[in-house]
Amino acid sequence: MPALVVLPTYQEAENIRDVLGRIRVSVPDAHVLVVDDGSPDGTADLAAAAGEELGQIDVLRRTQKSGLGPAYRAGFTWGLDHGHDVLIEMDADGQHDPAVLPQLVAAVGEGGFDLAIGSRYVPGGAVPGWPRNRRLLSQWGNRYIGLMLKLPVRDATAGFRAYRRSIIEKIGLDRVRADGYGFQIEMAYEVAKAGGTITEIPITFRDRALGVSKMSPNIVTEALVLVTRWGVRDRVNRLRRRR
Repeated sequence: MPALVVLPTYQEAENIRDVLGRIRVSVPDAHVLVVDDGSPDGTADLAAAAGEELGQIDVLRRTQKSGLGPAYRAGFTWGLDHGHDVLIEMDADGQHDPAVLPQLVAAVGEGGFDLAIGSRYVPGGAVPGWPRNRRLLSQWGNRYIGLMLKLPVRDATAGFRAYRRSIIEKIGLDRVRADGYGFQIEMAYEVAKAGGTITEIPITFRDRALGVSKMSPNIVTEALVLVTRWGVRDRVNRLRRRR
């Protein structure tokens, strides 16, 4: 089966048609699933219209905005049910360049990795236009994640990535609980714990040109709280096993 690109949306009417067109050019054989959380601006209808024109695009309509994690869990479940072997996460806001999709698919396909992450913080990656304080906050946040979880990933919060079907089945989506951007961290963490192989591919991450960002301090706080909780739990469990 071709790869499935899961595209969660909420109020992305200004971006959705362009992003879908660029995905189709970059990976013509891929299937796209737009998971829309009840956007009042007509994002879902625009995606459905694009699907009629471009082909191989489905829209999963949800009734309310419930977070990034639930949207991806719903999209991945749909992909597993429809037999897709490579499942891709990607934002619909234009910050992820669809031209990188073939590299992610190849890393999980021919490369044999269980998870390929489009990374801002490996050599060749970049975040042009970010002020120094924002870049340092993101980098140090990822270092904290790596230290707390013993996770060999430099960009664990990245939302542009591809998974092998078998690793998602091994993890079990019902075990992944985080709702916001903690979902990205938890998925990478679970892949590593399951013995999965991970690679990072450099990307250039650009700020959105249209629409409104969904990032908020609450999302960041949730992720840091979860990482601390998981890290402390792992350390307690290791101490117990040594007794």
